[in-house]
Amino acid sequence: MSSDSPASAPLTRGAHHIGLTVPDLPKARGFFTDTLGFQLVGEKPDYPAAFVSDGSTMITLWQAHDPASATAFDRRNVIGLHHFAMTVENAAALDAVHGRLKSADGVEIEFAPEPLGGGPTRHMMCAIPGGIRMEFIAPAG
Repeated sequence: MSSDSPASAPLTRGAHHIGLTVPDLPKARGFFTDTLGFQLVGEKPDYPAAFVSDGSTMITLWQAHDPASATAFDRRNVIGLHHFAMTVENAAALDAVHGRLKSADGVEIEFAPEPLGGGPTRHMMCAIPGGIRMEFIAPAG
């Protein structure tokens, strides 16, 4: 079968949204809207949930039912999300994100902007409020 054939074409067209369960919905919502500049595009108070978007990707934030007894994020021992990555425009934008995150409440920077795999693309990693790992990537050029 040729790689040009419709049968081998991907059946999907990118992420529609990323859903995250968080221990503190207001804090997570504030991180995305106040720190990263996402827009609040919807809420479901009875669930409770908030929906935020950067104009390209929507992130759904779901309040954990009982945060005190919830299992904390553990990228090495739990099947599922290891981290999620968002693209920024360029290296200057990555540095600006890093600058904002350094003083953001509840954010732990795992590593500052650095080359990805020794190439010209740069990235950084942090844990957002609630402990979920988030990567920011600035494509080369």
